[in-house]
Parts: sequence; structure tokens; C-alpha cells
Amino acid sequence: MVSVCSTRSSMLWIALLWLHYEVANAYYLPGVNPQSFAEGTQVKLKVNKMTSTKSLMPLDYYHLPFCRPLNGPEQDNENLGEFLAGDRIESSPYVLYMKRDMFCEQLCINNLGRDEQRGVQPNKVVKAIRREYHNNWIVDNLPSAHRVDDEESDPTTRYWHGFPIGFVSDSDGKAYINNHVNLEIMYHPVEHETNSYRVVRFTVEPFSVQHEFDLETPVTEDDKLKSDSMLDKVVGIKNSIKSCESGSQEHTSYDMVTADGRFPQLASGRVLFTYDVIWKENPDLPWASRWDIYLNMDGAIPARIHWLSIGNSLIIVLVLSGMIAAILVRNLRRDINRYNRLAISDEEKQEDLEEYGWKLVHADVFRPPSQPLFLSVACGTGAQIMCMCLLTIVFSAMGFMSPARRGHLLMAELFFFAAMGCVGGYVTARLYKTFKGKSWQKATVFTALGFPSLTFAVFIIMNIVAFSQHSTDAVPVLMIVVLILLWFGISTPSVFLGAYFGYREESIEFPVNTSSIPRQVPDQPWFMGIPFTLAIGGILPFGSCFVEMYYMLASVWMDYYYYVFGFLFLVFLILLVTCAEITILFTYFQLCSEDYHWWWRSFSNAGSTAIYVFLYSIVYFRQLEASTLASYVMYFGYMGLACLGLFIMLGFVGVSTSLYFNKVIFGSIKID
Repeated sequence: MVSVCSTRSSMLWIALLWLHYEVANAYYLPGVNPQSFAEGTQVKLKVNKMTSTKSLMPLDYYHLPFCRPLNGPEQDNENLGEFLAGDRIESSPYVLYMKRDMFCEQLCINNLGRDEQRGVQPNKVVKAIRREYHNNWIVDNLPSAHRVDDEESDPTTRYWHGFPIGFVSDSDGKAYINNHVNLEIMYHPVEHETNSYRVVRFTVEPFSVQHEFDLETPVTEDDKLKSDSMLDKVVGIKNSIKSCESGSQEHTSYDMVTADGRFPQLASGRVLFTYDVIWKENPDLPWASRWDIYLNMDGAIPARIHWLSIGNSLIIVLVLSGMIAAILVRNLRRDINRYNRLAISDEEKQEDLEEYGWKLVHADVFRPPSQPLFLSVACGTGAQIMCMCLLTIVFSAMGFMSPARRGHLLMAELFFFAAMGCVGGYVTARLYKTFKGKSWQKATVFTALGFPSLTFAVFIIMNIVAFSQHSTDAVPVLMIVVLILLWFGISTPSVFLGAYFGYREESIEFPVNTSSIPRQVPDQPWFMGIPFTLAIGGILPFGSCFVEMYYMLASVWMDYYYYVFGFLFLVFLILLVTCAEITILFTYFQLCSEDYHWWWRSFSNAGSTAIYVFLYSIVYFRQLEASTLASYVMYFGYMGLACLGLFIMLGFVGVSTSLYFNKVIFGSIKID
């Protein structure tokens, strides 16, 4: 036994050290470890996955026939979280040099495939454009913003969701490729250093330009007269726009590509890809603040919306608290005084003999529930999930997880869940021992393998679906092995360690004894039925968090940035308090109706909030305009799993608060 305990302790210490290492790496403060560039130094442009709200299946950038580096693309060393998020960061053929503008540089000529014809299957590029895929490029770890320029409004810049690879024309309904981009990069001079600059903003303005060229026409010597910082021309252009003319020092603009006689480039046949590079100094934007505009999405979501959400949540909490104060406190005080008073007259003694209300079930209220093993396992898993969520939100709110550290938020969630297995094992063991359960090994194994097995099974199914769609969401086999090692190497030993200490603790003491013969439960009114209590028990907690739920779903499925973890922490606490209060209210009504089967009812009443979250996810899905079967499977598979975890977590909150409430009220009365 000593050796086993020692081994488990060693594994726990290894897990904690690994968790400390990963969290330490995830720590990010603006201004730490900046990269500086001298004038003329190459600045790498990298490409990431292509995303779409109509498909939900991210694709590898080189899945489409885009220009490739000379020696092929090289993939960055990615962590586990990046693989799980579907990120695939690779090198690109785009060449940039600090503070050196470039004008209509020719990248390559690629054949995009057959023309669009009725009755003929379109090529891959056309399919991607019609599904509204967006490119996500990176310069110095800064994601690309998207500038939109048209005749009807002033140019606008969007700091999320990348930029589109093309568009579908309203006039002829055909797909056109954005084969030219203006890469505008802002830099900030480093203080107290000479010839040292840092990238503080990266914006892409895409254009569709029909370059007419002849592959058999050689490039003239005049075209080859270029500076050292520029690329060699690929081909001579017959209908050059002004920025593509030899010796031009003017960047491509919207007026150039929409001038008379100019047409956009169809997403088919041979296409010439070009780009401009525009460097602009921004002395007012320091490197430490370059992420701010991304995180607040350029003010697209005002902070007052989150404050209004919290205000709405607080109103719900205050209403519930008022109901509890008005109903429970007043009634409980009256009941407790009546139960504890000394009977003097014969009439009062006769009233004491005719007991009514929740005191009648004092000999059954702490009777073990049906299926005590599964309730213990569910509560243990719920405690584990709740601790994981709480720690992740707290550390994120403190700034330990940042979008600049891609994948670290997912990694933190995984490691916190694995490390909090000791909490899950402890809660399971303590409850199961209180229920006088005998199969403690089975309870511990179910806690260690139950919910993780279901999660892993759904993950494998989603991985197969993603693989069939050639999506970057398909996680490599090596990363799956890492997940299995994390599961059985850290999470499972943590559960057994927590269960070991839980079984060593004394059982939870109850203030009243339980009779050997169960009391018969009378018929219950319709409003105390399970459907009604589930409907009412879930709607109020959901109402306290549905605003933040929208932005969280948008960050997951629409690639929005969500970094208001301070607001999320408050909303999370309000959600827990609301679930606890509504559960106490229903538990009191249930006991007053002489129904002592409150264990599972309190679990389901609090967990019913997850049902409303799932129903809301169905409504939200309509905004995504996803139409493929794979998107349906991916979305509802992961949302169903997330709602199941939420149900279990809030169910634990309901059981624990109802248990505390019952211990308090039954401990305050005298039982003969």
C-alpha cells in the first residue's frame, strides 16, 4: 500500500510540475519578448488554416492551388492546443523586408481548374469561395486584419475572421478569386535603439485583378530592372494596371482595379498572383498595445453590453434572493418555531401529534438515492469540471492565457481537468461512502473513465468526420497518443489519489437518523412534476448568462476574439449562485409536499440549464448558414458534449447546495 501511494504521489507531482511548466509558458504580458527588425531585414509572412462559417470545417491553406514556397511549405512547431484548434501555421512564398515598399510583385502563375459551367462540378477554389472561406495570415505572430473598400462607403477594417479568398458576383453569379493583396504593415521605432523596429499592425486589402499575359512572351530586360529587395518578374503583363507598370512607385488602389475596361479575375484557368507591400510608421502605437484592437474587436462589442448582461444577471439573482427571503426564511422561521415550541395545553399537544410539512420526512430525507453509485460519479465529475472551469477563467482573467499564445487556452483546460481529477475522486468517494456503497473500486473507475471515455469517443468520431473532409480539425495520431497519455498518466492517477483520501474520511454526518422503512410519498401536484421543475429550474439561470453565451459561441464558431474573462468570471459566479438558489427553492417545495426523493431531482433541476443552452445553440446555428452534413455533425456533436458537461457540473452544484440546505434546516429542529 505504501509503495502504491508513493507511486501515485510521484505521478501527481510530475503532473503538477508539467502543469506548472505549461501554464508558465502560457503566461503572457504585453511587452514581453518582442522581436525587433533592422531596416531591410526579412519579415516572415506565415499562413494559417482557412475558415468559414458556412462549412465549420477549416482547411489547410495549401489544400487549394495557391503559390507555394520554392522548397515547399514548412510547418511551424505547434503545440497540442493548436492541433486541437485546427491551426496549421506554415511558411509562405511572400517576401517582405522591413521598411521597404514593394509594388505589384509577381508571385507565381497557377492553374485553378476548369471554368464554371452549368451541370459541371466546379473546381476546389470555386467551392471554397462559394462557402465563403477566409485566409488567416500572420506576420510576427500578429493575425491579419481585413480592409474593405467600395464605392458606397468609406474603407473599413475588420480585425477578426481573416480576409475572403474571393467573392461571388451579384451580376453574373460567378466566383472570382482575390489574386492581388495589399499588405499594409505598421511598425513602431524601438525607443533608445537605432535602426530597430517592431511590427504593431498587419492589414490585408484583397483585390481581384484580371492580369492578361502570354506565357510564351519573354520578360523584357526593362522589366528585370528591379532593386535587390524585389522578386524577379514571372511574366509580362499585357494590360498592366498603373501599379504593375515598370518602374511604378504607386501602390494598387480600388480605383485602379475598378477603372473602365478592368475586370475581376475568374476563379478558373491560369491566374497570376501579385502583391504590394506598404510600410507605415506608427509612433503612437507601442508594441505592448498592439493586441488591444484585436481583443476589443475595434469596439465592435462595447463593454457596456457586458455590463448590461451582468446587470441583467444581478437582477435575476436579486429576484431569486428576494423569493428565498420572502418564502423560505419567513416560512422556515415559522415552521422551526412551531416544531421547537413546548406543548403546554392538550390542544397544542394534539397539534404536535398531527405533524405536517417538511418535518414529516425527517426520517427519510437523508435516505440514499436510487443508483447511488451513478449519482456519486456524476457529482465527482461535476466537481472536477467546475474546478477546471473556475481555474481556467481565473488564470485567463489574470492574463496567464493570451491569444498571442495560440493553443494555450485549450492546453490549460486539458491540464486543469487532468489535475482536478483528485477533486473528482475525492467527491465521488466521500459521497459513495456516505451512501454506504460497497463497490468503491467500481465508483472510482467510473469517475476516472466515464465522462472522459464519452468525450474521447465523440472526439474520435469528430476526428473521422474532419479527416473525411480534408479538414485541419483532424488531429494527427501522435497528438491523440499524447491525449491518451494525459488521460491515463495524469487524470486517472489523480482520480485514484483523490478517491484514496476520500474513502479515508468519515462519512458525511446527518442531523437526523434514517428509518429502516421508507415512507410512502403521496401524489404530487402537477407543478411539482419533473417536466415543470426542469422547465422553470433552467430558464432563470440561463437568463443570467445567455448574453455572454452568444459571444462565447461566436468565438468558437465564428473566430471572434473573446478575452473579457473578467466579465466571464462574474457571469460564471452568478450562474452558480442562481442555480444554487433555484435548487434550494424547489427542494423546499418538494419537501413540503412530503417528497423526500430530492437527490436526483436537485441534480436535474440545476442541470436543466444545459437543456436551454443546447436549445439556444440550435437557434444560433441558423446564423452560421452551414449546410453540409459534416458541419451539422461537428457542431451538434461538440455542442451536445459541452452541454452534457455543463449539465453534470451544475447538477453537482444543485446536489451540494440542497444537501447543505437540508442539513441546516433539519439540524435546527428537535426530533423526538
